[in-house]
Amino acid sequence: MTELEGLSQEQKNKLDELKTYIARLGSLAVGFSGGADSALLLAVAHEVLKDRVIAVTAKDASVPEREIGDAVSFCKERGIRHIIIAVDPMKNEQYRKNGPDRCYFCKRGIFAEIMRTAKENGISFSAEGSNMDDLGDYRPGLKAVEELGVKSPLRHARLSKSDVRTISKAMGLPTWSKPAYACLASRFVYGEEITEEKLAMIDRAEQFLIENGFAEERVRLHGKIARIEVPEKDIPRLASDDMRTAVYEKFREIGFSFVTLDMRGYRTGSMNATLPGGNGKDI
Repeated sequence: MTELEGLSQEQKNKLDELKTYIARLGSLAVGFSGGADSALLLAVAHEVLKDRVIAVTAKDASVPEREIGDAVSFCKERGIRHIIIAVDPMKNEQYRKNGPDRCYFCKRGIFAEIMRTAKENGISFSAEGSNMDDLGDYRPGLKAVEELGVKSPLRHARLSKSDVRTISKAMGLPTWSKPAYACLASRFVYGEEITEEKLAMIDRAEQFLIENGFAEERVRLHGKIARIEVPEKDIPRLASDDMRTAVYEKFREIGFSFVTLDMRGYRTGSMNATLPGGNGKDI
């Protein structure tokens, strides 16, 4: 890799530590969602390990096709071997019941399959892309990662989300500015049963917002109520007569009885605010 511009010495040191750590692993299966974190991890791992790295993307009803498409394109453009595995967290009753630990059961099942895929392909270790900022949030999925022995190279190198975006930009990765994404199951209020029908409703509603220029958005599901979050700067446009009417009519067509706009605006999750000590951040 050529000299990277725009990085501080600290960020260069972190990147060097990331490469050193990955090199010591020898071979790696990266759980690849197509987002900024796992994209940086995969790109660096491919630079270091070459054909001893594979990308493994889990596909299920909670992952929109646009995210799968982004992951496929990223790997194809870089010549990275990419394996898409079908998973079905719906088989787990604890996942469907959607308690506060839902993500634990989902991640444990997904990474068990990623590890199996790694073994089948002669790969020694599996890794995921959480960064240091994720440690300050409620993320039961990280417990599953630790229990299974899945590696977290970005956290090992102490990379923050800001580091990830800055280094990704310096490396020319298209994901450097990609909005944060969490699976569609994170849009459900805790205790609301997860079904494929409801996941499809959220997917269609969010796709409509994206197609209308709202790159950062969430559609939170509360029964038959859709609670829309967009950044504060986008609230006036969403609330304008033409857009408000279009969104309302589309969401009604999708199956929502009521459509609301969250006046606080977009934040990466808000369902955790309902938990004891919740801070309004979600997975």
